[in-house]
Amino acid sequence: MTHKWLTLPVLALALCCGGASAKEWKELRFGTNPSYPPFESSTADGGVQGFGIDLGNAICEELKLKCVWVSNDFDGLIPALKAGKFDAIESSMTVTEPRKKQIDFTDRLYAGPTAIVTRKDSGLQPTAESLKGKTIGYMQGTIQEAYAKARLAPGGVKLRAYQNQDQVYADLVYGRLDGSIQDKLQAEMSFLKSPQGQAFQNSQGISDPLIPMDIAIGVRQGNDELKSMINGAIKALHEKGIYAQLQKKYFGDLDLYNN
Repeated sequence: MTHKWLTLPVLALALCCGGASAKEWKELRFGTNPSYPPFESSTADGGVQGFGIDLGNAICEELKLKCVWVSNDFDGLIPALKAGKFDAIESSMTVTEPRKKQIDFTDRLYAGPTAIVTRKDSGLQPTAESLKGKTIGYMQGTIQEAYAKARLAPGGVKLRAYQNQDQVYADLVYGRLDGSIQDKLQAEMSFLKSPQGQAFQNSQGISDPLIPMDIAIGVRQGNDELKSMINGAIKALHEKGIYAQLQKKYFGDLDLYNN
Protein backbone atom coordinates (compact mmCIF):
# COMPACT_ATOMS: atom_id res chain seq x y z
CA MET A 1 0.00 0.00 0.00
CA THR A 2 2.83 2.38 0.91
CA HIS A 3 4.47 1.79 -2.47
CA LYS A 4 1.24 2.64 -4.34
CA TRP A 5 0.67 5.74 -2.24
CA LEU A 6 4.14 7.05 -3.11
CA THR A 7 3.88 6.46 -6.84
CA LEU A 8 0.69 8.45 -7.40
CA PRO A 9 2.06 11.91 -6.54
CA VAL A 10 5.33 11.09 -8.29
CA LEU A 11 3.37 10.16 -11.43
CA ALA A 12 1.34 13.35 -11.20
CA LEU A 13 4.49 15.41 -10.80
CA ALA A 14 6.04 13.77 -13.82
CA LEU A 15 2.96 14.44 -15.93
CA CYS A 16 2.64 18.10 -15.04
CA CYS A 17 6.24 19.14 -14.64
CA GLY A 18 8.42 16.65 -16.48
CA GLY A 19 10.75 18.81 -18.61
CA ALA A 20 9.14 21.25 -21.02
CA SER A 21 6.12 19.00 -21.48
CA ALA A 22 4.88 15.42 -21.46
CA LYS A 23 5.96 15.08 -25.10
CA GLU A 24 9.69 15.41 -25.63
CA TRP A 25 9.72 18.44 -27.96
CA LYS A 26 12.93 19.12 -29.88
CA GLU A 27 11.62 21.31 -32.69
CA LEU A 28 8.55 23.36 -33.52
CA ARG A 29 7.36 23.28 -37.12
CA PHE A 30 5.51 26.40 -38.23
CA GLY A 31 3.44 26.50 -41.41
CA THR A 32 3.45 29.88 -43.16
CA ASN A 33 2.56 31.57 -46.43
CA PRO A 34 5.58 33.82 -47.15
CA SER A 35 3.86 36.31 -49.45
CA TYR A 36 2.65 38.85 -46.90
CA PRO A 37 5.43 41.33 -46.08
CA PRO A 38 6.30 42.77 -43.64
CA PHE A 39 4.79 39.90 -41.65
CA GLU A 40 5.92 36.86 -43.66
CA SER A 41 7.93 36.86 -46.89
CA SER A 42 10.60 34.88 -48.72
CA THR A 43 14.30 35.68 -48.76
CA ALA A 44 16.58 35.45 -51.80
CA ASP A 45 18.09 32.22 -50.52
CA GLY A 46 14.73 30.49 -50.05
CA GLY A 47 14.30 31.26 -46.37
CA VAL A 48 11.58 33.29 -44.66
CA GLN A 49 11.58 36.66 -42.92
CA GLY A 50 9.29 39.23 -41.35
CA PHE A 51 7.65 40.31 -38.10
CA GLY A 52 5.63 37.09 -37.79
CA ILE A 53 8.70 34.99 -38.56
CA ASP A 54 10.77 36.83 -35.95
CA LEU A 55 7.98 36.32 -33.40
CA GLY A 56 7.92 32.59 -34.20
CA ASN A 57 11.68 32.32 -33.88
CA ALA A 58 11.56 34.18 -30.56
CA ILE A 59 8.88 31.78 -29.31
CA CYS A 60 11.08 28.82 -30.27
CA GLU A 61 14.06 30.41 -28.52
CA GLU A 62 11.99 30.96 -25.39
CA LEU A 63 10.91 27.31 -25.46
CA LYS A 64 14.49 26.20 -26.28
CA LEU A 65 13.28 24.47 -29.44
CA LYS A 66 14.56 24.46 -33.01
CA CYS A 67 12.28 26.44 -35.35
CA VAL A 68 11.40 24.82 -38.68
CA TRP A 69 9.46 26.85 -41.26
CA VAL A 70 7.27 25.11 -43.85
CA SER A 71 5.96 27.24 -46.72
CA ASN A 72 2.40 26.55 -47.86
CA ASP A 73 -0.42 28.23 -49.80
CA PHE A 74 -2.54 30.19 -47.34
CA ASP A 75 -5.82 28.40 -48.13
CA GLY A 76 -4.09 25.05 -47.55
CA LEU A 77 -2.59 25.91 -44.15
CA ILE A 78 -5.45 24.56 -42.02
CA PRO A 79 -5.79 21.26 -43.96
CA ALA A 80 -2.00 20.82 -43.81
CA LEU A 81 -1.98 21.49 -40.06
CA LYS A 82 -4.74 18.96 -39.49
CA ALA A 83 -2.82 16.45 -41.62
CA GLY A 84 0.28 16.85 -39.45
CA LYS A 85 2.48 18.59 -42.03
CA PHE A 86 3.53 21.00 -39.28
CA ASP A 87 2.73 21.69 -35.61
CA ALA A 88 1.32 25.22 -35.77
CA ILE A 89 0.35 28.01 -38.16
CA GLU A 90 2.15 31.35 -37.87
CA SER A 91 0.96 33.25 -40.94
CA SER A 92 -1.01 36.39 -40.03
CA MET A 93 -4.11 34.23 -39.53
CA THR A 94 -7.13 36.01 -38.09
CA VAL A 95 -9.17 34.23 -35.42
CA THR A 96 -12.67 33.59 -36.79
CA GLU A 97 -15.57 31.40 -35.70
CA PRO A 98 -15.43 29.17 -38.82
CA ARG A 99 -11.70 28.58 -38.29
CA LYS A 100 -12.24 27.87 -34.58
CA LYS A 101 -14.48 24.98 -35.62
CA GLN A 102 -11.47 23.40 -37.35
CA ILE A 103 -8.46 24.37 -35.24
CA ASP A 104 -7.57 25.99 -31.91
CA PHE A 105 -5.83 29.33 -31.47
CA THR A 106 -3.30 30.69 -29.01
CA ASP A 107 -3.57 34.04 -27.26
CA ARG A 108 -3.49 37.09 -29.53
CA LEU A 109 -0.25 37.98 -31.29
CA TYR A 110 -1.44 41.30 -32.70
CA ALA A 111 -4.48 42.97 -34.27
CA GLY A 112 -5.05 44.48 -37.68
CA PRO A 113 -7.98 46.06 -39.57
CA THR A 114 -8.89 45.36 -43.21
CA ALA A 115 -8.74 47.97 -45.99
CA ILE A 116 -9.11 48.26 -49.75
CA VAL A 117 -6.26 49.59 -51.91
CA THR A 118 -7.21 51.57 -55.04
CA ARG A 119 -5.54 54.09 -57.35
CA LYS A 120 -5.31 57.55 -55.83
CA ASP A 121 -7.25 59.12 -58.69
CA SER A 122 -10.01 56.49 -58.77
CA GLY A 123 -12.35 58.15 -56.30
CA LEU A 124 -13.43 54.69 -55.13
CA GLN A 125 -14.63 54.10 -51.58
CA PRO A 126 -14.62 50.77 -49.65
CA THR A 127 -18.35 50.18 -50.18
CA ALA A 128 -20.36 47.91 -52.48
CA GLU A 129 -22.13 50.97 -53.90
CA SER A 130 -18.89 52.68 -54.90
CA LEU A 131 -17.24 49.48 -56.18
CA LYS A 132 -20.22 48.23 -58.21
CA GLY A 133 -19.03 46.91 -61.58
CA LYS A 134 -15.38 47.08 -60.47
CA THR A 135 -13.06 44.09 -59.98
CA ILE A 136 -11.53 43.51 -56.55
CA GLY A 137 -8.79 40.95 -55.87
CA TYR A 138 -7.97 39.05 -52.69
CA MET A 139 -5.83 36.18 -51.45
CA GLN A 140 -7.97 33.06 -51.26
CA GLY A 141 -8.65 31.51 -47.88
CA THR A 142 -8.50 34.87 -46.08
CA ILE A 143 -11.16 36.62 -44.03
CA GLN A 144 -11.18 39.25 -46.78
CA GLU A 145 -12.47 36.60 -49.19
CA ALA A 146 -15.41 35.80 -46.91
CA TYR A 147 -16.17 39.50 -46.48
CA ALA A 148 -15.97 40.24 -50.22
CA LYS A 149 -18.28 37.38 -51.11
CA ALA A 150 -20.84 38.31 -48.46
CA ARG A 151 -20.77 42.10 -48.62
CA LEU A 152 -19.39 43.15 -52.01
CA ALA A 153 -20.47 40.50 -54.54
CA PRO A 154 -24.23 40.90 -53.83
CA GLY A 155 -23.84 44.59 -54.69
CA GLY A 156 -22.45 43.88 -58.14
CA VAL A 157 -18.73 43.95 -57.35
CA LYS A 158 -16.66 41.49 -59.40
CA LEU A 159 -14.25 39.36 -57.41
CA ARG A 160 -11.02 37.59 -58.34
CA ALA A 161 -9.13 35.13 -56.13
CA TYR A 162 -5.36 34.64 -56.04
CA GLN A 163 -3.05 32.15 -54.37
CA ASN A 164 -0.84 34.83 -52.81
CA GLN A 165 -0.82 38.56 -52.14
CA ASP A 166 2.04 39.29 -54.56
CA GLN A 167 -0.18 38.14 -57.45
CA VAL A 168 -2.96 40.44 -56.28
CA TYR A 169 -0.69 43.47 -56.25
CA ALA A 170 0.81 42.55 -59.64
CA ASP A 171 -2.61 42.53 -61.32
CA LEU A 172 -3.54 45.75 -59.50
CA VAL A 173 -0.47 47.47 -60.98
CA TYR A 174 -1.13 46.04 -64.45
CA GLY A 175 -4.70 47.35 -64.38
CA ARG A 176 -6.42 43.98 -64.28
CA LEU A 177 -7.93 44.91 -60.91
CA ASP A 178 -9.59 48.08 -59.68
CA GLY A 179 -8.75 47.33 -56.07
CA SER A 180 -7.22 44.89 -53.60
CA ILE A 181 -8.65 43.94 -50.21
CA GLN A 182 -6.25 42.81 -47.46
CA ASP A 183 -4.89 43.68 -44.02
CA LYS A 184 -4.55 47.48 -43.87
CA LEU A 185 -1.13 47.49 -42.21
CA GLN A 186 0.22 44.86 -44.59
CA ALA A 187 -0.56 47.08 -47.58
CA GLU A 188 0.70 50.18 -45.82
CA MET A 189 4.05 48.71 -44.80
CA SER A 190 4.86 46.86 -48.02
CA PHE A 191 3.08 47.57 -51.32
CA LEU A 192 2.25 51.23 -50.68
CA LYS A 193 5.88 51.91 -49.71
CA SER A 194 7.23 50.30 -52.87
CA PRO A 195 7.87 52.17 -56.17
CA GLN A 196 4.98 50.26 -57.77
CA GLY A 197 2.61 51.33 -55.02
CA GLN A 198 3.14 55.09 -55.26
CA ALA A 199 0.03 55.61 -57.40
CA PHE A 200 -2.19 53.76 -54.91
CA GLN A 201 -3.75 54.44 -51.52
CA ASN A 202 -5.37 52.64 -48.59
CA SER A 203 -8.98 53.14 -47.62
CA GLN A 204 -10.01 53.64 -44.03
CA GLY A 205 -10.20 50.46 -41.96
CA ILE A 206 -13.42 48.52 -42.56
CA SER A 207 -15.51 47.74 -39.50
CA ASP A 208 -17.57 44.56 -39.93
CA PRO A 209 -18.18 41.38 -37.87
CA LEU A 210 -17.00 39.31 -40.85
CA ILE A 211 -13.51 40.76 -40.60
CA PRO A 212 -12.36 40.51 -36.96
CA MET A 213 -8.91 41.84 -36.11
CA ASP A 214 -7.23 39.40 -33.71
CA ILE A 215 -4.28 37.48 -35.18
CA ALA A 216 -3.02 34.34 -33.42
CA ILE A 217 -1.13 31.10 -33.92
CA GLY A 218 -3.20 28.08 -34.96
CA VAL A 219 -2.72 24.62 -33.46
CA ARG A 220 -4.56 21.32 -33.92
CA GLN A 221 -7.75 20.96 -31.90
CA GLY A 222 -7.13 19.36 -28.53
CA ASN A 223 -3.39 20.09 -28.56
CA ASP A 224 -3.68 21.97 -25.28
CA GLU A 225 -0.10 21.14 -24.38
CA LEU A 226 1.39 23.02 -27.33
CA LYS A 227 -1.11 25.86 -27.02
CA SER A 228 -0.14 26.31 -23.37
CA MET A 229 3.57 26.23 -24.22
CA ILE A 230 3.19 28.89 -26.92
CA ASN A 231 0.96 31.06 -24.73
CA GLY A 232 3.60 30.95 -22.02
CA ALA A 233 6.25 31.98 -24.52
CA ILE A 234 4.12 34.86 -25.87
CA LYS A 235 3.64 36.13 -22.32
CA ALA A 236 7.39 35.92 -21.70
CA LEU A 237 8.15 37.88 -24.89
CA HIS A 238 5.98 40.72 -23.58
CA GLU A 239 7.42 40.59 -20.07
CA LYS A 240 11.03 40.58 -21.32
CA GLY A 241 10.44 43.41 -23.78
CA ILE A 242 11.29 41.22 -26.78
CA TYR A 243 7.88 41.74 -28.38
CA ALA A 244 8.25 45.52 -28.08
CA GLN A 245 11.72 45.39 -29.65
CA LEU A 246 10.51 43.40 -32.66
CA GLN A 247 7.46 45.62 -33.06
CA LYS A 248 9.63 48.76 -33.07
CA LYS A 249 12.01 47.16 -35.59
CA TYR A 250 9.21 46.71 -38.15
CA PHE A 251 6.60 49.33 -37.25
CA GLY A 252 8.24 52.10 -35.27
CA ASP A 253 5.89 53.51 -32.65
CA LEU A 254 2.79 51.67 -33.88
CA ASP A 255 1.12 49.46 -31.28
CA LEU A 256 -0.08 46.32 -33.06
CA TYR A 257 -1.03 44.45 -29.92
CA ASN A 258 -3.61 46.98 -28.76
CA ASN A 259 -4.65 48.13 -32.22
